[in-house]
Amino acid sequence: MRRLNVAIIGGGTVGCGVYQALRRNSGLLVARTGTHLQINHVVVRNRRKQRPVRFSERLVSTDWKAAIRDPKTDIVGELIGGTTTAKTIVETALKLGKPVVTANKALLSEHGESLFALAAENGAGLYYEASVAGGIPIIKVLREGLVGNRLNYIYGILNGTCNYILTRMEAEGGDFADVLADAQKKGYAEAKASLDVDGLDAMHKTGLLASLAHGFWVSPDQIHVDGIRQISQMDIEFAGKLGYKIKLLASICRLSTTGSRHSAKEHQIQVSVCPTLIPQSHILASVSGVFNAIYINGDVVGETLYYGHGAGHGATASAVLSDIADAALDHINHQTVRVRPFTRHTSEGQVIPWEDIISEYYMRLTVADKPGTMAKITKVLAESGIGISSIVQPEGHKGASVPLILMIHDAATSAMQKALNQISRLNVVKSPSKMIRVEHFH
Repeated sequence: MRRLNVAIIGGGTVGCGVYQALRRNSGLLVARTGTHLQINHVVVRNRRKQRPVRFSERLVSTDWKAAIRDPKTDIVGELIGGTTTAKTIVETALKLGKPVVTANKALLSEHGESLFALAAENGAGLYYEASVAGGIPIIKVLREGLVGNRLNYIYGILNGTCNYILTRMEAEGGDFADVLADAQKKGYAEAKASLDVDGLDAMHKTGLLASLAHGFWVSPDQIHVDGIRQISQMDIEFAGKLGYKIKLLASICRLSTTGSRHSAKEHQIQVSVCPTLIPQSHILASVSGVFNAIYINGDVVGETLYYGHGAGHGATASAVLSDIADAALDHINHQTVRVRPFTRHTSEGQVIPWEDIISEYYMRLTVADKPGTMAKITKVLAESGIGISSIVQPEGHKGASVPLILMIHDAATSAMQKALNQISRLNVVKSPSKMIRVEHFH
């Protein structure tokens, strides 16, 4: 029976969850991996802080360098978060040739390419299943389960906080600010919620999935991001009447080069995170509350769906344990990394600028209720080469201005933005206009 020691760096929610789960299921891991995994260090910032789990005193310290450099430490778990000290921790362990398990999506999004190169240079593993979608084993799916597929598209609901807020807005008829405040009070949203509601958390995850799926590094500045702050109760209500639900949707789509102004030799993808109208009949529309889901189409397998808890100490700890087990198996098999953390396999990959993307759109305007209003709006759209698929002027709204909903045929995002700016300046338009992408998953 081989014995391997794991140093846990971080005593927060995730660190506590991993410590508890590893101790509780140590016998199960022995049976399944043939290796006894034990914790030899727990590194925390404050030893006196009250935690939901009581660490063994002999394991606890505040010196992460000593824990990593300990010759008895075989595997390092970086569970502190952030992109500064965490980066140094990961680099230190990799330079010593020690495998690292991390749940840090922000770190990998910002520095993943260099960290993966460092891991390869030192023959060390870098495992990060917990960085995307919590308990859903989506990293393993892309690197192993679907390794023989060209991935045509990946659509995901990757942020549980946003999905929870949108679900409650739909079910209760509440406004964004009120639902967010209540979610913060109940612990479903952080006090500083911008990382979630502005789409940045989902962006970090989306970049990792896009890089793995398409074999070239997708950096954060290549990903179009919009959060959910501007989604109103009115938008959710109108979307529902039109047969849609609004979700914060991550999209990674391989594009055809037909008709593109870009080189036909390039592997082109569109990568975005933004509020999107999706048909109520689609399976992703049924994903509610804090759950995550990823919907993938491969050229061999066809369509597959992955669903589960995307955050929380249990889901994240489960993914970290999976990586620790993989690291252990790699370690005992002559210390080789069976599956490299990231493999570059496309030399001509390109992320298409958001402005060049063709999509359907929902447009909501607040307009003067008088003759000639529609003519002015349709004139701008016609001059921009934008076609309207349907127009809805909801009944029951009284006053000098009323809402007007236009569903737009496929149009370039740049043309839509230009037209919307022109329409917003019309004297018949009474408040800021809004457009939201529509996705039919063709």
